[in-house]
Amino acid sequence: MKKYLSAIIFFTLIFTGCRTTRLATESRSSAEKLAENPSQVNFMEQSTWLLGYIYPVQFSQSPHSEWYLKGYDAYQPVQEVVSKLAGINKENLSIQIVMGTWCPDSRREVPRFMKILDIWGFPAEKVTYIGVDNTKLAPIGDYDKLGIERVPTFIILENKVETGRIIENPVTSLEQDMLNILTRNEK
Repeated sequence: MKKYLSAIIFFTLIFTGCRTTRLATESRSSAEKLAENPSQVNFMEQSTWLLGYIYPVQFSQSPHSEWYLKGYDAYQPVQEVVSKLAGINKENLSIQIVMGTWCPDSRREVPRFMKILDIWGFPAEKVTYIGVDNTKLAPIGDYDKLGIERVPTFIILENKVETGRIIENPVTSLEQDMLNILTRNEK
């Protein structure tokens, strides 16, 4: 009886003590867990970050689709201002958007900015999206030349020369700030 009891205790300790492998339910990636319940997403978790060059289609995929679609659909830019943007020649313009998918300001402002660009008819191929980590660094060449201190940063270029930036939050509205940048030298 004593040997039998000792054997039971021994096997119990072996099989429940120091588990070196994870159970199947524990080995699922964070992305898989997030896909099941996107409202529980912790965007500070590195597994959710989009880093380097980002393609806009990535915003319509989980876990980013929830904030992106909600922000895009809800934003109503001032039509009068967007109409004025429509009168601006886009031929020599390009835009760089530096953002962090971990950043609440980026998750709020980038979908709004993209909606303005869509309404304006700005060519998608002239917009570059750059994802940064929470130290505001991106794994792309010459990134440090952008001088990013806060995100999101919307950099408007004309003939590949910077004409202005909208940093973190617009002064008036995204569309008005963009119009102000693009028309300040016309007078």
